[in-house]
Amino acid sequence: MTKDTREPEIENRKARHDFVIGETYECGMVLRGSEVKSIRKGQISLAEGWVMARAAPPQLELHGVHVAEYPPAGKDRQHEPLRTRRLLAHKSEIKKLAFAMKAKGSSLVPLKVYFKNGVAKLLVGVAVGRKKADKRAAIREKEMKRDMDRDAGRRR
Repeated sequence: MTKDTREPEIENRKARHDFVIGETYECGMVLRGSEVKSIRKGQISLAEGWVMARAAPPQLELHGVHVAEYPPAGKDRQHEPLRTRRLLAHKSEIKKLAFAMKAKGSSLVPLKVYFKNGVAKLLVGVAVGRKKADKRAAIREKEMKRDMDRDAGRRR
């Protein structure tokens, strides 16, 4: 059998539903070997994750993201599934994110994990929460668009 060369792209669909996403930034991730293997298998959950930006010593931290343990690594080489992970970005980007986070009602959410040239990357978005009515309106629009596309396909 040939090795599966497709790299997984894990998306945080819950964040796109719960928030209005503004700017996005690509960050590197500081990971252990067992975490990389687990992410390559697609065993990561971004749904409860959030990003903390500090300007004083400029740094980004990823909280609340669950990366499943990788059993072949053995017990002594395992990582903690919910540990805080450092994110790598340029100092100017970190300062922008820290400033954006101070705005009322905005937060930083992880949107997508993917591999770029063999290195794990995280797409971080500046997000503003949606109200329940906005969520319903977005679902209604999505359903209407799907119905129109379906009807257009039938007419051909």
